[in-house]
Amino acid sequence: MAAQKIHATTQKFTEIVDFADNIVVLEGGNACMIIEITASNFALLSKVEQDSRIYAYAGMLNSLSFPIQILIRNRRMDISSYIHELEDAISNTKNEQLAAYIEYYAAFVKEMVTVNVVLNKSFYIIIPFSSLEMGATGATQIQQKKQSQKDLFIETARKILTGKANSLLGQLQKFASSARILEQEDLIKLFYEIYNKDTEVDIDQMEQGADAPIIRGGIQQ
Repeated sequence: MAAQKIHATTQKFTEIVDFADNIVVLEGGNACMIIEITASNFALLSKVEQDSRIYAYAGMLNSLSFPIQILIRNRRMDISSYIHELEDAISNTKNEQLAAYIEYYAAFVKEMVTVNVVLNKSFYIIIPFSSLEMGATGATQIQQKKQSQKDLFIETARKILTGKANSLLGQLQKFASSARILEQEDLIKLFYEIYNKDTEVDIDQMEQGADAPIIRGGIQQ
């Protein structure tokens, strides 16, 4: 008996349908917008500053009239390139004392990485949108999957999500170092890295957007 060709791909298990500027279009008439936050080191703040950040964060949560998802992404840092830069600095410097200091520092960094896992933390707020927010009629029309209905869905999602995002950004200014809405290129890079942890972002993937597979590996069609 001939083996049947497997058509299913890992890609089909993702909910992502498309990227439209700063909007992630999802299955089932859903979409979302993602805000990236650059946080400060809370432990280094004074007691007054810590209390101020806590109250501002609580104020933001209490002001919400829509659901959000908070994502903290931990990635193990690869500092090999940094070590190589230090080694080059040691080789190129003509100051023996400076070279000794750099060598001592490089040894300290290597030992620190060996003993401890160095993580890079990224913080995101995901703001969801559902076609149900367009009313029962709008939600029904979206299921028809016509291009005109898809365009209407994206424009409506962008308008509503932008309003939600702007209200959040105003609150985030009170306790976050910086906050920005991720654009299409940033979104593609983010999801590519999430689904392909051990690979570099492919430039062709960035250019093709959601039309190219987000997940590498596995059985493709």
